[in-house]
Amino acid sequence: MQVILLERVENLGQMGDEVSVRDGYARNFLLPRKKALRATKEARARFEKERVQLEARNLERKAEAEAVGAKLDGQSAVLLRQASEGGQLYGSVTGRDVAELFTAKGFSLEKRQVVIDASIKTLGLHKIRVVLHPEVSVSVTVNVARSEEEAERQTAAPADAAAFFEEGAAPQPEAAEGEAKPAA
Repeated sequence: MQVILLERVENLGQMGDEVSVRDGYARNFLLPRKKALRATKEARARFEKERVQLEARNLERKAEAEAVGAKLDGQSAVLLRQASEGGQLYGSVTGRDVAELFTAKGFSLEKRQVVIDASIKTLGLHKIRVVLHPEVSVSVTVNVARSEEEAERQTAAPADAAAFFEEGAAPQPEAAEGEAKPAA
């Protein structure tokens, strides 16, 4: 199905682009959310009439999103969850959890704005992308821990230490004075 985009859609195109998409994607996502119009002669004429208003509204929303993004970018929050001794969560962290967490901190987020690339099923610090506008995306950190004390320990520990041990490399013991260092 041919559609005319009314706003920028990630991995698809910019406002005003006429693109071909699968029928289900157009009917179930783009058209109901008013992100696109069916590409008909009447729709093209209507879009050209309303283009100035659409671009003005888009710039206004983008400016608001950039203002919120400047405050939100780099923020971190602690999410307390139950987990096993090995650090596996009983369940996983969802977009709704992250949205509620940052809404409680004073930011207005919806769960659809939170993009979790890989499911969060372990304790630790996790970077999460928040899409405030199709052209404005920021990164936040969620510290998943069992308790406040554990969260403080996780933020105090250097981030590269966990990566060092995950690679399977064990630290070499320091050789005492006068001893030969082991060959690597």
